[in-house]
Amino acid sequence: MSPVLVSTYSAVTSAGVGEQALIDWLAARDGESADPGVAVGGLYAGLPASTGHALVDFDVRTHMGRKGTSTLDRATALSVVCCQDVLRRAELTIDETNRARVGVALGTSLGSFKSTSDYTRDTLVQERPYLVNPMLFPNTVMNCAAGQVAIKFGLMGVNATVAGGPLAFLNALRYANNVLDRGYNDVMLAGAVEEFTPHRAWASHLTGATGQVTSGEAAALFVLTSEQPPAWARLTPRARILAVATAYGPGGDGGAERALTGCVDRVLRRAGRVGADVDLVVTGESADDDRREYGPATRALGVEPRRLLPKRMLGECDAASGAVALAVVLAGGHRGLALLTGRGAGGAVGAALVERMSDDGSDRG
Repeated sequence: MSPVLVSTYSAVTSAGVGEQALIDWLAARDGESADPGVAVGGLYAGLPASTGHALVDFDVRTHMGRKGTSTLDRATALSVVCCQDVLRRAELTIDETNRARVGVALGTSLGSFKSTSDYTRDTLVQERPYLVNPMLFPNTVMNCAAGQVAIKFGLMGVNATVAGGPLAFLNALRYANNVLDRGYNDVMLAGAVEEFTPHRAWASHLTGATGQVTSGEAAALFVLTSEQPPAWARLTPRARILAVATAYGPGGDGGAERALTGCVDRVLRRAGRVGADVDLVVTGESADDDRREYGPATRALGVEPRRLLPKRMLGECDAASGAVALAVVLAGGHRGLALLTGRGAGGAVGAALVERMSDDGSDRG
């Protein structure tokens, strides 16, 4: 994997829409303290918890207008609003000269859990011959969000949806990098999405997946290019993703920990760095005493840098957790070398090494 440049990004989280909303939200809070979220009873009834990390006042029509938005599920709506914002911020004008050179790689768990569940239920309870709404069927497929992003903004490059749970964003980064490496596209929008719905909230609650935090939601997209950005895109690099590695560690906690240690070793080796160069580790854990990612990562590094836990601030965002982590690193103004880690319940693990660049796009001094 060759390094890729991140020029800009947008994130739709419980903090609000866009980078500035996230910057302001982080600045107003102590990142070391757990945030319980906001009251979510007005958004849905019958939730397992009264609070969550949802954007409760989100309305896609406010951002996109009424045309073509009435049938969008929440995950798709979050994604198209995020894409609109990131294209605007990057000043990327999509036209006939470049639309085939801009692609999308979007990470997810399984698309919209709510859409799939509700549509399936309708086929059972509606009057025969199954009077379900055909306009809602596209929401049931996993790649609905990525497809709608491409349709609404005329992106005709590679379009991929990568299902990977907590590793979805790291997998999407690897996919986008391969596309850029092979010259299929000049620009890739890589990110991930996860919606807040009763279906996700209850699934996370019953399986214990949320740990010591409540469920959250997010969509985040990053504008990626190779280290030689196309001339038609006037982009200023803000960060460099030096390397990404994923693996699978069978055999319980021991296997997963060994696999994660191996991932950290590989990203350091590929980037030509050593553990002492890393000054921030961003993990998918939610509590200080949870070291299932931090422990293996620091054993590979040989040092124990500062740890950042985005889930304590923005909730359990599942597939979007990695994208939220990178957004928090950039929004927080971190200037050093950051290691992002991820770990799934079944043994999937991954790591990414990210270097923040100076505001003018040059390497940090």
